[in-house]
Amino acid sequence: MQVNADLHIHSKYSMATSPKMDLPTLAAESRKKGIQLVATGDCLHPKWLLEIKKLDKEDEVFRLDGTSFVLTTEVEDENRVHHLILIPSISKAEELYEFMKPFSSNIDSDARPNVRLDGERLAEAVVEAGALIGPAHAFTPWTAMYASHDSLKGCYGDMAGKIYFMELGLSADTSYADRISELQCLTFLTNSDAHSPYVNKLAREFNRFEMEDTSFDELKMAIIREKGRKPILNVGMFPQEGKYNESACIRCFKHYTLRESVIKNWRCSCGGTIKKGVKDRVNELASYDTPRHPDHRPPYLHLVPLSEIISMALGIGQNTKGVKKEWELLIGQYGSEVAVLVDADIMDSGADERVLKTIMAFREGKVTIHPGGGGQYGRAELSGWQSACDSGKCEPQKSLFDF
Repeated sequence: MQVNADLHIHSKYSMATSPKMDLPTLAAESRKKGIQLVATGDCLHPKWLLEIKKLDKEDEVFRLDGTSFVLTTEVEDENRVHHLILIPSISKAEELYEFMKPFSSNIDSDARPNVRLDGERLAEAVVEAGALIGPAHAFTPWTAMYASHDSLKGCYGDMAGKIYFMELGLSADTSYADRISELQCLTFLTNSDAHSPYVNKLAREFNRFEMEDTSFDELKMAIIREKGRKPILNVGMFPQEGKYNESACIRCFKHYTLRESVIKNWRCSCGGTIKKGVKDRVNELASYDTPRHPDHRPPYLHLVPLSEIISMALGIGQNTKGVKKEWELLIGQYGSEVAVLVDADIMDSGADERVLKTIMAFREGKVTIHPGGGGQYGRAELSGWQSACDSGKCEPQKSLFDF
């Protein structure tokens, strides 16, 4: 069976998250998105774990209203590197909590705890518990593996051989990461890192796996790529939409080339700091001029959230009643956002003609992205789509069923 999974989110107990990040809301919104398997996030937090324990459990995966949840957490190590951990059971989550508690001053207060251990020591404990660990949003310039280290071994030491996945983050895709030779053997994950359940956040990036059922063991085999289980599709934003795609000032958001940044000693003309972008960091680390995708690497499908497309088509904000009305009309007819964006014949849906034309233009690849940087998201726009395609700068989107 094919399973759509978002394996990195946060709960209402994490800093800067929506109070709506509760289990019933996550289950309902995941169904609308077309996601069958969702991370719990934050499972080391005692209060959140108590709520998770109340759910029905089968094969160490938790069920609520047709949605399955797998235990996950994100922790920050002593080098400010964030790690994503997928955990097989409640007992193992409690075991890891007890292990980390002496090394953390905030494990009971912040659901994404800081832990005074390096990546190698963390990986040793996680692997011993039968869990999986890998770098979260690996290229992000603030709190990521490649912000603090130049290699997997630099981060995980002798445990580097036990790292089976890496999360790409919003500012990178496989065309970026597959220019780095040490990553060829890893499974790449595309997850939302959602802090709210709104339609433009939850599952804005997700994975599609070939699995026999939605158990932890099946998910683990799919990530390690054993017994025919495997990832078959990564779905995510255009990397240029990420907040740190290009090098830019964190105060005024002016963009700079790498050469300009070095000449200016990473100080913007406004006095702010220029933060190195993912694109430039990849160029520093790259083993190849162009990506070399290994045979096991699935295709990467770029999607813009449906609410963003509707917002562009109508010229109004994403969180307005007009966007919500059109979104609910389309989801009500076709069942999920993925179906509306990519697969369904939507022209007779009765939705606003501007919205339908915009979705179809997107399907044909007529999109121009203005890159993000310095903490400011990039943006997609309608103007210039046709000229971009006429000049051969874009390719039509494929259907999910093409993969």
